[in-house]
Amino acid sequence: MSFCASHTDEDNIVRDKKKVKSMLKQASSRKRSPQVVDEQAPKLKKKKQPTECFLAKSEEEAGSGEGPKKQKRRRKKKISDIAESGPGTPDDLRKMIQKCLKSKRLAIEMEECSLPDSCFLPVNDLTHTLASYLKESCPKWAKLCKNHSERNSLLMLIVCGSAHRVLELIRLLTSFKGNCRILKLFAKHIKVEEQVKWLRNGINHLGIGTPGRIKTLIEQDAISLDSLKYVIFDWNWRDQKLRRMMDIPEIQQDTITLLESGIIAACRAGSLKLGLF
Repeated sequence: MSFCASHTDEDNIVRDKKKVKSMLKQASSRKRSPQVVDEQAPKLKKKKQPTECFLAKSEEEAGSGEGPKKQKRRRKKKISDIAESGPGTPDDLRKMIQKCLKSKRLAIEMEECSLPDSCFLPVNDLTHTLASYLKESCPKWAKLCKNHSERNSLLMLIVCGSAHRVLELIRLLTSFKGNCRILKLFAKHIKVEEQVKWLRNGINHLGIGTPGRIKTLIEQDAISLDSLKYVIFDWNWRDQKLRRMMDIPEIQQDTITLLESGIIAACRAGSLKLGLF
């Protein structure tokens, strides 16, 4: 009897376990929802839709219906444009003097600064070299040099804008200078005392330099204007920035001061000629 009872108990336990398992399966199947199934399924990447960008228009553009205006670039000068401007003339020099001195002098005083036509050499038509221009303008140069024997004086001054340009002009004078003695009259690397010594101790014929240094030498009585016959301005030459010497304010002001130091008076007296190369 005891054996039969234990056997039945075991059967009941097994049967109960099976019932519990079936109940758990049913419960788990009920709890599952479509959302859970979807989560277990592989997720698909959503394609991003292209977004559009819109720039806010200003009120003026919205009203006119036109797009933003482009800024105009400044047109650079070409060599052809500069060539069309033509060579310098006596009127150009007169206008520069008038412009610089008008605010500083009375009308009566301005008459003393006027330059007569007779004091100007022929205008350079831009076909000349410096040597050919001076040969045409100063045909008696060799004779003047031979008869010149005064110290502290020059027969000709060539005025340009820089020390580098002075050296270039000296090379261009090879076929013109003859036996004359040329002085470099600029401030770069040369002391004014040294230039004063050259002028006082020797006989010199031609000086090439910048207006500021030439003006200083005249003020120190190192250059006398009594023997001076010609003053040539390097008027038409342009540097790398396409500027003429008179386009630079500092050089223009030094040139005006140089003219006022006695050159204008000598021109009006008829003893000095001006040239615009």
